[in-house]
Amino acid sequence: MASVDVEMVKCACQDCVCVVQLTKAVSRDGKAYCCDDCADSHKDHAGCEHAGCACHG
Repeated sequence: MASVDVEMVKCACQDCVCVVQLTKAVSRDGKAYCCDDCADSHKDHAGCEHAGCACHG
């Protein structure tokens, strides 16, 4: 079976719909997030603020 290089992944935040490049993702506990707010479980109640995403933590 051939190997596949994954370049884009969905943000690991359950409320987020963003897809992020692995090279630009914020990594926490082995998961990829689109931004620090999502990676920090929205501790400041801030959304990811990416266009088209309704993520508010």
